[in-house]
Amino acid sequence: MRAAVLTGPGAVSIAEVPLPEPGPGEVRVRLEGCGVCASNLTPWAGPEWMRYPTPPGDLGHEGWGRIEATGPGVDGLAAGDRVAALSYRSYAEADCVPAAMVAKLPPELDDQPFPGEALGCAFNIFRRSDIAPGQRVAIIGIGFLGAVLTRLASEAGAEVIAISRRAESLALARHYGAAHTIVMDDHRRIIDAVTSITGEGLCERVIECVGKQWPLDLAGELVGFGGRLVIAGYHQDGPRQVNVQNWNWKGIDVVNAHERDPQVQLRGLSEAVEAVAEGRLDPAPLYTHRYPLARLGEALDATRDKPQGFVKALIDLA
Repeated sequence: MRAAVLTGPGAVSIAEVPLPEPGPGEVRVRLEGCGVCASNLTPWAGPEWMRYPTPPGDLGHEGWGRIEATGPGVDGLAAGDRVAALSYRSYAEADCVPAAMVAKLPPELDDQPFPGEALGCAFNIFRRSDIAPGQRVAIIGIGFLGAVLTRLASEAGAEVIAISRRAESLALARHYGAAHTIVMDDHRRIIDAVTSITGEGLCERVIECVGKQWPLDLAGELVGFGGRLVIAGYHQDGPRQVNVQNWNWKGIDVVNAHERDPQVQLRGLSEAVEAVAEGRLDPAPLYTHRYPLARLGEALDATRDKPQGFVKALIDLA
C-alpha cells in the first residue's frame, strides 16, 4: 500500500509499504480519506523533539473507510462495514485499529466524508464545557473546531459570541448560529465589545480554540465571576504564562478539554455520528479543500497558511 512518510521539516514522501495484518481484536480499515489536523503543523515545522523519518502513515488520525479484514476475537464488525476510526497512521491507504476504537457509520452517511476524530473532539469539548440555555458563551477562533462548537452551543440555547480574525470565519460562525461576531484585532476593543454585549458580568463560558498565547490571555479576560474557561486550543509550541491572579480573583474553573481516555474519545465520536446522521449538525461546509495523498504537503501548508475560504483539508485515499 501507499503511505506518507515525513522525511524532515516540511518534507514528505510517499512510500510503498507492506499492507498491515490485523492482530487479535483488530480490524484493518481500507481508508477512504483522512482529515488534516492543525496539531500536525508543529511536527511539520520540525521542532527539536521531532524525529524523522516518521512511521508510514504517522500523524494522520482522522480516518474513515471500510473494514476489509478482521483479526481473531472481533465480534460485531465485518468486512464491508463503513466506519470512522480512532487510529493514528491514517495518512495511508489502510490502517489497523482496535475494534473497540471504531464507530460504524449508518447508511445516512454513505458517500459523505467523516473525519470522526475531529468531530468527536468537538463533542467531547462541548460536554466538558457544561453549557446551559441562556448562558453567554464566547468562542475564540472560528476554524473547524470553533464552528462546530458554535453550532452545538447555539443549539443548546446559549448566546454565542464568536471572535475570529477573518471576516469569512465570522460569516461561518453566523451560519452556525452565533448571535454576535467580533473581529479579533485589538485586545482592549474586544473586551469592551464583549462587555457591551454582556454587561459587567461578561461570559459564563469562554472556549479558546486557537492554541496561542494571546487568545488564551483574552479568554481569561472574557470569562465572568464563577465562570468556566475551556482550553480547546492545542498548545504544543512551548510554555504559556497565565494570569493566575485574575483567575483566582474571579473564582473560575479552568478545563483542559482534550481527552486522552480512549473510551471518552469513542463516546465523542459516537455522539458525532448520531448528530450528523440525524441532521442536527451539517459539517459539509467545513470541508473546503481536498487533496490526494501525494499532495499531503500542500494540504499541511494550506492548514498552516489558511488561503481564502479555507476551513479544513481532507486527504482523499480511495
